[in-house]
Amino acid sequence: MRIITVSRQFGSGGRELGKRLAQRLGWDYYDKEIIETLAEQYGLDGEFIRHTLANHGWQSVQLTYRNSFSHLQLNCGLRTELLVRQREVIRAIAEVGNDCVIVGRDADVILRDYRPFRVFVCAEEEARLARCLKFEQKRPENERLTEKEILRDIRRIDRHRAQLREVLTGRRRGDGSTFDLTVNTTRWDIKRLTEALADFALSWFEG
Repeated sequence: MRIITVSRQFGSGGRELGKRLAQRLGWDYYDKEIIETLAEQYGLDGEFIRHTLANHGWQSVQLTYRNSFSHLQLNCGLRTELLVRQREVIRAIAEVGNDCVIVGRDADVILRDYRPFRVFVCAEEEARLARCLKFEQKRPENERLTEKEILRDIRRIDRHRAQLREVLTGRRRGDGSTFDLTVNTTRWDIKRLTEALADFALSWFEG
């Protein structure tokens, strides 16, 4: 069994890279599917779970429970329980034994005993902002975020991920020793980068 974990900065293209990589290799892919599993187990709205685990923006998310609840006060107990269950879901994915790519959710730490190929995807802030703005163009005009709002989210999410990383590993996020490869997507075309990364990953597993 071969596992590739993709950690990433918000807006760096890590999710797209991970998905394309799984398609290129013909491996299983997990990202939102983990949240969907938790949503099914808890009978909660997937978006609520995503925001709860991300620990940002949850106040504005409407909660549904089998279409019967309209609101729930967030508490630390719920978030802790979801984090524990998310860990169990990720380990269950690994125990199935299929080659796979897992994006985010600190899977590289949770699955360290499986010796995954650990990739960290980053990009310069201007490139991340441009990617996010491009995504916003797909949303209804009245729902689009401004440049200022996007930059605020980028920096806030980065802080949260860095804090969680330090708690899990005892090392600052800037410490590259916790990853096997760091990829800067700033000047790369994601499709071309996928091909290079696929070849590199296969070589790494053969080594």
